[in-house]
Amino acid sequence: MTDLKFQNINWQAATNRREHHTDKYDSRDLILRRGQLFYFSLTFNRHFRREDSLKFITFTGPSPSESARTKAVFPLSSGPSSDGWNAQLVHQRDSTLTISISSPANAPIGWYTLSMQISPQSTNATLKLGVFILLFNPWLQADGVFMSNQAEREEYVMEDSGAVFVGSANRINMVGWNFGQFEGDILNTCLSILDNSLNFRRDPATDVARRGDPKYIGRVLSAMVNSNDDNGVLAGNWSGNYVGGRDPRNWNGSVEILKEWKKSGFRPVRYGQCWVFAGTLNTVLRCLGIPSRVVTNFNSAHDTDRNLSVDVYYDPMGNPLDKGSDSVWNFHVWNEAWFVRNDLGSSYSGWQVLDSTPQERSQGVFQCGPASVSGIREGDVHLDFDMPFVFAEVNADRITWIYDANRNSSKQNSSDSHTIGRYISTKAVGSYSRMDVTEKYKYPEGSKQERQVFDKALGKLKPNSSFGPTSATEAGREEREPIISGTFKVTGILTVGKEVNLALMLKNLTRDTKTVTVNMTAWTIVYNGTLVHEVWKDSITMSLDPEEEIQYPVKITYAQYEKYLKADNMIRTTAVCQTPDEAELVVERDVILDNPTLTLEVLDQAQVRRPVNVQMLFSNPLDEPVKNCVLMVEGSGLLLGSLKIDVPTLRPKERSRVRFEILPTRSGTKQLLADFSCNKFPAIKAMLSIDVAE
Repeated sequence: MTDLKFQNINWQAATNRREHHTDKYDSRDLILRRGQLFYFSLTFNRHFRREDSLKFITFTGPSPSESARTKAVFPLSSGPSSDGWNAQLVHQRDSTLTISISSPANAPIGWYTLSMQISPQSTNATLKLGVFILLFNPWLQADGVFMSNQAEREEYVMEDSGAVFVGSANRINMVGWNFGQFEGDILNTCLSILDNSLNFRRDPATDVARRGDPKYIGRVLSAMVNSNDDNGVLAGNWSGNYVGGRDPRNWNGSVEILKEWKKSGFRPVRYGQCWVFAGTLNTVLRCLGIPSRVVTNFNSAHDTDRNLSVDVYYDPMGNPLDKGSDSVWNFHVWNEAWFVRNDLGSSYSGWQVLDSTPQERSQGVFQCGPASVSGIREGDVHLDFDMPFVFAEVNADRITWIYDANRNSSKQNSSDSHTIGRYISTKAVGSYSRMDVTEKYKYPEGSKQERQVFDKALGKLKPNSSFGPTSATEAGREEREPIISGTFKVTGILTVGKEVNLALMLKNLTRDTKTVTVNMTAWTIVYNGTLVHEVWKDSITMSLDPEEEIQYPVKITYAQYEKYLKADNMIRTTAVCQTPDEAELVVERDVILDNPTLTLEVLDQAQVRRPVNVQMLFSNPLDEPVKNCVLMVEGSGLLLGSLKIDVPTLRPKERSRVRFEILPTRSGTKQLLADFSCNKFPAIKAMLSIDVAE
């Protein structure tokens, strides 16, 4: 009898990829999801007989072993097995067998090799059949990342473009972001992120064995998307000076960043800020099959000493001070990933915070999460991972201090438990509207439960402190009724290139005449509160009649702020108001200036594989020329890679019209993203939805 000899294999790639929801990946590789059957057919030199038997070997990683579950050896059988890898004969026609293989629902993800042994055979050789990629499976109930709602799965796994909310609590803006998780080579790059991690370098066998656990993968990725510690993807920079890299506001998405990282031999890409880290981590999570979304927290606390309060300093002249290590960011962006928490219990499953912005070390490395959102809401700060830090980001009390340099002394001015953690936002499922998720993180501000949770968290972090009316923040100063109140009101339009017009509204709350000395400053800032430059100051002393309200005008000219305004377009105005024998009143407001409008228009009906003309319109609003103009365009499914177009210098008030061509590769609604930069406007954004016909 002739030996059974293998002739060829048909991976049935198109069918398998469709069934496994991986047909969108722009790749020739066989991409599968764990816990789900895949089919292939083997052709031999003769008919397959009862005495013939096949054994399959599959493995992943550099030192596979059955004990670590990175290798499996399993026979071709006729019935299903409950656990582990399993191969079944589906049907036989002549000398061709159709076989199904299923993997465990908790198998490590990554590259696998599949081999086969035929017996009885004189050589008993092992034949390599090929390689495939195994991903998480949110469609499968047995997988820890299972998401039951189809619309949510579509958004949080399959959607390859999205939006990030930025700005400030009183002026929320939205910018588009190209996740592009299905673009060519992005999946390979995402897998190589895991192979560049510290854990893999220290102990590859253990690292690969743990890759079945979304908690583990999420934590490793939160470390690897920043370049601190580990040659990760992005180098952060909040200085306002981005020489030697790209201004973080200029990125349109993650694809260019991940491609550049791989092309450079895994050298960190310069530069990122929080939404760039979060957009990139979101791409990697969705690419590997973990449902994820980008979340923005407005007035986000960065509490460095785990005391659930952030200290903010001013001098008597109204200057904000860069003193102490705590800070409040106008906004901060992180990710939520969806999976079970078997380590904590089912009530902690669901959305988990992962944050790849390098803020604080955790277990010696700049990584953060997974922190259970429901655990944060209940103040369970003793649980894994990094719960105290995330809890403080949304709940810390903000303490204002006046620092006198002459005496080298600080005195506490006020304490506010309401301003931190506002309008926590994410893109809605299936639309570009803002969905507010604040109530998932905390009970309503000012409610009894909210303070109870805060006290519970503080009790776990500082078990010896006492609560109630004599707690640390209240001790040593009785709350006195305020004498005056104040706010900054916007009185004109806030646009780059125009004068900024505000008014300081001061009200005497008493029935006596009061003399008030007011010291005011305005500084340009980066969104995380980094001070760039003072651009305006003023001091006045005035008399307020009983219960009188006055309006003092604040005018900051373009000439004053032009040189120092960063791409954030943010100016921080502060007034320190002093009445004799009373505590100072600190009034603060951050204003965000609008950029001129950038318009994108599609000139033809968009169709797959047909060139489409798009035009950009931009008018220079200034009385001076704008030069060094560059338009960067990208959009997954609309063009391969990105387009960079040099735009000629624009004379004062001149209107520019630039036409360019895109070539859609996929049908459906796609997002085109543009970034226009020049010497006067570092980053103007536009986004356009384009419906592409088949």
